[in-house]
Amino acid sequence: MIDSSIRLRALLSLAILLAVGLAGCQGQSTSRAATPEPTAWMPRIIQQQGGGPDVLQIGTGRVPGLIVRQVEEITLPGILETSGQITFDDRSVSTIVSRVQGRIEQNRVSLWDNVRRGEKIIALYSPDFMTAEAEYLEARQTSKANKTPGTGSLDFAASLVLAARRKLELLGMEDADINAITQPDPVVWMRAPISGTVVENKVLRGGAVNPGDELFALGTINNVWITGDIYEDDLARVNVGQDLTAVTMAYPNDTFSGTIARISPNIDPNTHTAQIRCEIRNSEGKLKPQMLATVRIVTRPGSALVVPQDALVFDTDAYFAFVETSSGEFERRKVLIASWTRAGYVRVTGGLKAGERVVTGETLQVNALWHQAHGESS
Repeated sequence: MIDSSIRLRALLSLAILLAVGLAGCQGQSTSRAATPEPTAWMPRIIQQQGGGPDVLQIGTGRVPGLIVRQVEEITLPGILETSGQITFDDRSVSTIVSRVQGRIEQNRVSLWDNVRRGEKIIALYSPDFMTAEAEYLEARQTSKANKTPGTGSLDFAASLVLAARRKLELLGMEDADINAITQPDPVVWMRAPISGTVVENKVLRGGAVNPGDELFALGTINNVWITGDIYEDDLARVNVGQDLTAVTMAYPNDTFSGTIARISPNIDPNTHTAQIRCEIRNSEGKLKPQMLATVRIVTRPGSALVVPQDALVFDTDAYFAFVETSSGEFERRKVLIASWTRAGYVRVTGGLKAGERVVTGETLQVNALWHQAHGESS
């Protein structure tokens, strides 16, 4: 009996000790879980009231190497320079187009041949010519048979001659060829409408042609055009009639003179540029279509905004800069740029203003923080 009571008290004591131990462990675990551990620093997006742009808040000194610099306004010299491509003056280009259905019987010229106005180019066979010539000869014969002045028959015959002659002109025949008709002939020589160079040849001897087919293109290069681009903020510095000079890689020691002939009424929305058309004198024929040229326009001085290249980050399909709005806070802004002669800098044509401060060091890291903060806030 005594041994049994001793054993019972021992078991009760052990149970109490185990219960106290477990309670102590649970209390210790609860105490540790209740104590918050320090959290890592995270960037934050501040959404402006009234629909303003979002601002990235990263605090000062959080990004080692971050540098902020001002957007500079640089004085431009009194010479505006742009590059362009030489093209034909379209007022000096002419084409020979077939106005009948037929085939090429003879071809006297080849690509790049020089021709004179009125020179025979190709002999074109078509029954349409023969029919129109027969009508013209018959009208002339009728007109000769009615020689009495002041009669209705004479006036009618004369109108038939004029109508038949007009039909031959519409088919592409020259006056001299019409006057020389003595009998119907299905073959007619097509003549050069201007003096120039054969710049396009689309015919082969024996080839079939249809009305509207372009056979030859002739052009002259005594005067040529250079088409170049001018940035939107430089448009006020140029005007029609302004003198300019052009140089090419082919003739670096030769300077070609000209004037601004046209300024495009449209602005390219992607580059914010407008095209100018420069008319250049080319009496020696050195300038060839498709050549590249540098155009220099003497104008009044202007100004431009420039930033260091490392102030920009390319993201998706555009360039962006981070503009400081206050200490440690930055607005991400889309920027339009252009090339600049100063090494390490780019010209800003839109998105920034003179005097604004932008991030120029660790821009890629700041951009990554921007995306990270937007991901946390979404």
